[in-house]
Amino acid sequence: MSDFSSSVKLKYVKLGYQYLINNFLTLLLIPVIATVAIELLRMGQEEILSVLNSLHFELLHILCSSFLIIFVSTVYFMSKPRTVYLVDYSCYKPPVTCRVPFSSFMEHSRLILKDNPKSVEFQMRILERSGLGEETCLPPAIHYIPPTPTMESARNEAQMVIFTAMEDLFKNTGLKPKDIDILIVNCSLFSPTPSLSAMIINKYKLRSNIKSYNLSGMGCSASLISVDVARDLLQVHPNSNAIIISTEIITPNYYKGNERAMLLPNCLFRMGGAAILLSNRRSDRWRAKYKLCHLVRTHRGADDKSYNCVMEQEDKNGNVGINLSKDLMTIAGEALKANITTIGPLVLPASEQLLFLSSLIGRKIFNPKWKPYIPDFKQAFEHFCIHAGGRAVIDELQKNLQLSGEHVEASRMTLHRFGNTSSSSLWYELSYIEAQGRMKRNDRVWQIAFGSGFKCNSAVWKCNRTIKTPTDGAWSDCIERYPVFIPEVVKL
Repeated sequence: MSDFSSSVKLKYVKLGYQYLINNFLTLLLIPVIATVAIELLRMGQEEILSVLNSLHFELLHILCSSFLIIFVSTVYFMSKPRTVYLVDYSCYKPPVTCRVPFSSFMEHSRLILKDNPKSVEFQMRILERSGLGEETCLPPAIHYIPPTPTMESARNEAQMVIFTAMEDLFKNTGLKPKDIDILIVNCSLFSPTPSLSAMIINKYKLRSNIKSYNLSGMGCSASLISVDVARDLLQVHPNSNAIIISTEIITPNYYKGNERAMLLPNCLFRMGGAAILLSNRRSDRWRAKYKLCHLVRTHRGADDKSYNCVMEQEDKNGNVGINLSKDLMTIAGEALKANITTIGPLVLPASEQLLFLSSLIGRKIFNPKWKPYIPDFKQAFEHFCIHAGGRAVIDELQKNLQLSGEHVEASRMTLHRFGNTSSSSLWYELSYIEAQGRMKRNDRVWQIAFGSGFKCNSAVWKCNRTIKTPTDGAWSDCIERYPVFIPEVVKL
């Protein structure tokens, strides 16, 4: 009982400290304003008028002061960055025919890798501990035995994912293809000629002066890179709409060899994609779901281990695949530390920044062995969208950021229902939070993504309005079943 009482007291001490530091200026101004008000009341009307009359204002001084105020205000508003709004987005929901239950996946593995039972057993162990569910999907070409990853089948997958997501976005927003000013497509491992952005332009007959970009090789963090590119373009092109297509085409990247480090992506990556509409139009302020507050990109490519930890390469038999290093989680942790060091001062309240600074000074001056203070990011954000790269990724970030199970629920459920959809996973997670009816006005969302290179990118969004629970979308047919319990091991 005494431990409980002390913990409650400590809790209220901490709350009091946070309130005092975060509202320091307000608490300081209250007595000043009160003193001025009391003094004015004491002086009386005649004394106040005599003080004002004693001040000699000349017309020239008034005009110059007015001009200066107008000039400073004009410069401020013209130099102020344009607000970027996230009007709406749409996540691709694969058809039921593409689902890959565990039994089907393992049966295919046994038939494809019949000469290497150890590789089959390895994939089974990974799948058992992956956190994926029975409803994740792979493209049609991978369902064949053996898989048929042709250029045509890869293009078919791209068209199916991208066009479906875009049609849903057009339907939800009322946007017409001719209204698109900027188009950005990110897909890391499938980069055909003509590009995927050209494919979209041809399909929807977009304007000839559209500004189109196609990003490849940027890994699972590419969606936030696209947002960063769109933000910069929207700063110089007023009254514009930007469409971002974020996807990964699985068909040409299914590994058919026996290297364990390269078999891992086969077990985790699944098909998916998202279409996002950004705008800098003031008229979109009222209907937009979110506005972009901050975007921080961290690149660790100068370090050799970081550069090589996620690498597309050939095995000894010439089979191409993605090699995931054993040091991946350590490197991701270092990239995250570098990223939050930058984003922390932008988002954390003064109370947390002061504690972090005190801890840093204490370790530098007094004792380097002091445990570093980890800022409480739960005070800065109501929702977290952590890239659903795998169970280990989510576990590591939950531990490092000291998050609760509810904070990482969107990431775990997205991994369970859709698998690792690469760069688009962040949008499935955001959609999950909305589908659960948890997104309220002024809520802040932190999206965190990792990618090859090695990169850690994060974006902060603020909700413009309370979002009603959607009746359609990627989660519409299953949200009532979620959240679900995900065991540590699913015996196959």
